[in-house]
Amino acid sequence: MIEHTFAEIHNVRQKRTFKIVVMLSLILAVIFLISLNTGTMRLTPEQVWAVLTGEGSQKQQTVLFRLRLPRMIIAILVGAGLAVSGAVLQGISKNALADPGILGINSGANLVVLLIVITAPASIFANPFLLPAGALLGSCCTAAIIFAMSYKKGRGLHPSRMLLIGIAVAAALSAISAILTLKLNPMEYDMVYEFSLGSLYGGDWDFVLSLLPWILGVLPFVIYKSHILNILHLNESAGVSLGYSVEKERFYLLLAALALAASSSAIGGGIGFVGLMGPHMARKLVGPKHQFMLPAAALLGAILVIAGDTVARSILKNTELPAGVVISMLGAPYFLYLLLKSR
Repeated sequence: MIEHTFAEIHNVRQKRTFKIVVMLSLILAVIFLISLNTGTMRLTPEQVWAVLTGEGSQKQQTVLFRLRLPRMIIAILVGAGLAVSGAVLQGISKNALADPGILGINSGANLVVLLIVITAPASIFANPFLLPAGALLGSCCTAAIIFAMSYKKGRGLHPSRMLLIGIAVAAALSAISAILTLKLNPMEYDMVYEFSLGSLYGGDWDFVLSLLPWILGVLPFVIYKSHILNILHLNESAGVSLGYSVEKERFYLLLAALALAASSSAIGGGIGFVGLMGPHMARKLVGPKHQFMLPAAALLGAILVIAGDTVARSILKNTELPAGVVISMLGAPYFLYLLLKSR
């Protein structure tokens, strides 16, 4: 009787999650269409359709296929990667305020990207696949420092301690990055400055191809391990009794979160708070179970970034803000709200 009741509850939640995922997908599609028509050169729906059917002008084809579409796809991939990364970090650390940016993991990735710009600027444009790999190295080193300093024998990870250490490490790495920028010429400085603010300007198909394997390769693995995230978030001893190697599973999931955050930061720059807002909004919509929450968080993260980039391209005349600035304007108050609300 009890098992039957649990099965019914699970089915109800599954149907509700499916409806919400469909709704979020439709919202993402609508914002995608709006974003297609937004920018310095506006394209009406009729003109977009003409370009897609091969009847548009050469200028319209250049704007749509070489400038706008790759940038929008990058925004979707970066948003999904950051949101799922934040959900995994919150699950394995039991810290509702965990986020790749707040914990300093993005700062480590950005520092390595900056070092690549200084030491081998030509290779960045010749080989965009170098950026995610370098950023992953930086984020792994940063995470290792943070988790080593936050871990106490017999007590595991201390959530509040990890948050404070992450903020301190992020500040230190940002200071090192600021010093290194003094070595840049004006052109390189402008590029790094825009990158640090989370600008998606200049993204092309090479960057889409360099980011796509990371997102499409790691996301299914994280969703497959969603039941492990449920155990880690609630009761680790239950996982041990069920035969799971908790520490090994935590390591694999942490590595997956770092891969998502690092690759997204390497291409999207310093876009913050998506890893914080996406999971929290998903939990309110579908509940805390990760098998339901992760797909919703990925869609919400994609919506946040592509909507932020669309607003950034249209809010000022003849210029555009970095998408990270627009998202931070929403994310900073949301973080303060969560901080005041948490016990």
